[in-house]
Amino acid sequence: MYFLKNIYKDPKTGHKVQIASPGLSLGHAVHEVVESLSVLPVEKRFEQSLIDKFEAVWKKVTGKKGGFTSDEIEREYKVRGIEMLGKIQKNPGPLSRLAVKIKMDLPHYWISDDDNIILCGKIDWLEYLKESESVHIIDFKSGKGDEKEDSWQLPIYFLIATHTQSRPVVKTSYWYIERNDELTPVPLPDAQEYTDEILKVARKIKTAKALNRLSCPQVTGCNFCRPYESILRGEGELVGVDSYDKDVYLIGSEALTQEESSVVL
Repeated sequence: MYFLKNIYKDPKTGHKVQIASPGLSLGHAVHEVVESLSVLPVEKRFEQSLIDKFEAVWKKVTGKKGGFTSDEIEREYKVRGIEMLGKIQKNPGPLSRLAVKIKMDLPHYWISDDDNIILCGKIDWLEYLKESESVHIIDFKSGKGDEKEDSWQLPIYFLIATHTQSRPVVKTSYWYIERNDELTPVPLPDAQEYTDEILKVARKIKTAKALNRLSCPQVTGCNFCRPYESILRGEGELVGVDSYDKDVYLIGSEALTQEESSVVL
């Protein structure tokens, strides 16, 4: 999947490929609206309706380019987005308080100088805790299920935030914005433990790239690779090119993995 998602380019267009799905489109649209608040002073964040912002952003993902195969399906997902942002507007919680903005387009740091490996990622929200001069990492979720206990997402954010800004990270939480008004706290990770585990995977990827051996370890393929393999077999429909010059494809819902069809903000 790493090869097909991050390295492979269509020989006809020279572009990488991207899969369009309703869940991902909803996630990106809601995320863009929420992220726009972090650069504004607290008193100005809700001067403009979040729903109005959402309507403008939705135009980028409407129709097949957002993975919607019918008007009915698109309406269902759009309504979900409007309801989520309506809840945030009525109960902004941490979004109404001070926030830290890391001054990098893509926050990153050298997790291993010796291996020449960088860890990077965009953190949804860093709440500034004035009394303790510290930060609280908040990850927004709009899926219907809870994040897995062994997810590496918050530990990765924890490491990035620790190395790219000066304040200590003292809290990490999920906000299941479709279901809950309150945050769901998550215990702070062991920084060294996750650094070691992340490096194990990163070194495997680096070695595989160097040897040009990026085949799926499952002999018969797996649910992570199959959506991209269906595009290579010509089963996907090319529906556009995104802002990163990736060819965007619409594929059948049966080819989508749970990860591709879920919403992660």
